[in-house]
Amino acid sequence: MDKIKLNFINRSGDTNNSSVVIFQQNVAESFGEIAVAWKVIANCGRLDNHPFVYPLNFKVSASDSYGNYTPQIDAFDGQAFDMIKSTSGDILQLSTTPSTSPTEVEIRNNLGTGAINANCYKDGNLLATKTGLAPSQKAVFEFHPRIYIGVISQVEEGTVMNSAIISQFNSEINLFGISSADIVMTGGGPGKGSTAFNFTLENINK
Repeated sequence: MDKIKLNFINRSGDTNNSSVVIFQQNVAESFGEIAVAWKVIANCGRLDNHPFVYPLNFKVSASDSYGNYTPQIDAFDGQAFDMIKSTSGDILQLSTTPSTSPTEVEIRNNLGTGAINANCYKDGNLLATKTGLAPSQKAVFEFHPRIYIGVISQVEEGTVMNSAIISQFNSEINLFGISSADIVMTGGGPGKGSTAFNFTLENINK
């Protein structure tokens, strides 16, 4: 199994056409400091559904100070990638020296000059980023099969969210051992009877 099939279902009483944002935490860094909006589900009306996939693996890429982006490369736990200057220019390549931890992936800036940004992608969308890595610095990434989901306004896919935005997320969903499931949103609604949004897994297949 290389991906988990998920299906978001809106059973809430929301009347504000709220957007639902999903992100993952890079567990190699402190929680809540920074995260990227990986998926944004917009205009999903009451009783509508939105299917999507969660790949178990991710891809890495780097961008240099000249605005160049390297191709996305499949990354696996324990691997490291070096940004180097070749005869053609700046390239990202698999390193012969593995990452320090067997559960992490590293991106190292081995350029002589110039900072780089290290990026991770899932299902074609930006999942995590580490910016401004000076020469000899590295970014470290590790993800557990766990997503965070919440109703957040004015956030687009790929947006880097700060701690103030992240603190608004109230639901953590563990996908470990699951092959497919529905993510059902309830709560919300107008007036004094409104309740907090809630997200639960249903129709779980192992």
